[in-house]
Amino acid sequence: MPSIYQLKPAFQNLLRPFVSWLFNKGISANQITLLAMFISLAISLFIYQYFAVHSANYILLIYPLWMLLRMAFNAIDGMLAREFHQQSKLGAYYNELCDVIADTALFSCLIVFNLVEAKILLLMIFLSILSEYTGVMAPLIGQERRYDGPMGKSDRAFWSSVLIIILILQNYFNFAENYSSYVINAILTIICLLLILTIYNRIKNSISQANNHA
Repeated sequence: MPSIYQLKPAFQNLLRPFVSWLFNKGISANQITLLAMFISLAISLFIYQYFAVHSANYILLIYPLWMLLRMAFNAIDGMLAREFHQQSKLGAYYNELCDVIADTALFSCLIVFNLVEAKILLLMIFLSILSEYTGVMAPLIGQERRYDGPMGKSDRAFWSSVLIIILILQNYFNFAENYSSYVINAILTIICLLLILTIYNRIKNSISQANNHA
């Protein structure tokens, strides 16, 4: 299934000179992973605290901007680990756990907006965690970690950023709140359905690959 994740090789090629520079400066993959998580937590807390008393405005653009930068962070730590021999057992834990912590925080902070249906958002967060857990279970049956779409980590980052843009536009152009809420929660619902498909694809492809190698 198509996914933004498929663009990763081209994205990595763009980042490779910068990754080499970081390595020469003594920056490690684990440092990048932890930094990305802490920035995600800080931005999530800021959004939750600030927009609890303010309506959506241009400051909220920090969210999609960070989502884009975070994809770069995710590519950079992986390249440092693989291409500069920084892979470690601790790094494997950091790579998976920090992403889940950051994703959960970044999605959870959206609950502060009244137009977002909390129950659908919480379901999306649960399914997001479940999809990542499904991906990391593949090595238990002797297969590589699964990144199948159509709603992988990069896709969720993109669509949650779209939700933020809708919230900002609704505030500045005074769209009917009922309409904006319908669009936002419809997108969240579609994300949930695609996450279920993602979970199915990761399980099916893992088992299929294992059977082919048996």
